[in-house]
Parts: sequence; C-alpha cells; structure tokens
Amino acid sequence: MFTARKKIVKEKGLEPTEFEDVVSQALFDLENTNNELKSDLKDLFINSATQVDVAADKKAVVIHVPYRLRKAFRKIHVRLVRELEKKFSGKDVVLVATRRILRPPKKGSAIVRPRNRTLTAVHESMLEDIVYPAEIVGKRVRYRIDGSKIIKVG
Repeated sequence: MFTARKKIVKEKGLEPTEFEDVVSQALFDLENTNNELKSDLKDLFINSATQVDVAADKKAVVIHVPYRLRKAFRKIHVRLVRELEKKFSGKDVVLVATRRILRPPKKGSAIVRPRNRTLTAVHESMLEDIVYPAEIVGKRVRYRIDGSKIIKVG
C-alpha cells in the first residue's frame, strides 16, 4: 500500500509532525498527478520539513532531503520547487541536503575528521543548496561595530 507516509523517513523511527505530513502528502500528490515528475519522484523521500519566517509577512518551507538522494533531487529541482510553490501558495520552497557535523577529534586521537564534516564545510554546502540553481561567485563578510556580521553572497 502506497501512502504519503512512504515519502517521509525520519531518523530513529520518530513520528513526523503535522507540517511534515502536509509536505509528504504534497509530494505524494505530485507523484500521482504530474506525469513529468512521476518517474523521478518514485524512489525519492524526505527526512524532515520546517516552516521558517523570512520576513514579516513571508514564510519559507525548508525541506531536508537525505544526502545520498541529493543528486536525484537536483535533477528535478526546478520543476519540483515550482510545483511545490504552487501547492504552498505564497511560500518559498528550499531543498537542503541533510549533512552531519562531527566534533573535532580529541588531543592525541588517531581519528581524522573528514573535511566535509566540519562545521564550516557543512554551512558552506548548505548555502550552496539554498541558492542552488544559481552559483556562488563571490562572498563578502561585513563586520559591524556591535560585533554582528552580514554575509553578502553574489
């Protein structure tokens, strides 16, 4: 039996939230109704989904996809985001791969942490996921007097 619950797989068997059920139902509906996305969405699922306030009146839907399915989602990214933005009218949709940050190894440890698991590398790749169809060609960091910083991405 195929249901919308097949479209969301949570870590450690946790139950999806109400909003995650809505997003998984939207993906399930797209798979069943949209012929051009049907074959591509067949084997894909998500890890989680959250709703974020972007501006005073604007919201965004952040959908976390498994890292190993990242390339498959990127193939259909433009069409999938367009269709999901129609379903969630007035909300921006962002697909982000789920990545893991590992703590630095202890002193004297022989274990080497992979570069792509550092905090900086994970944040850089999340930024690339957020702006995906575009490519980041320049970044400027502006430090304010009060200690806060603004990152401008071009």
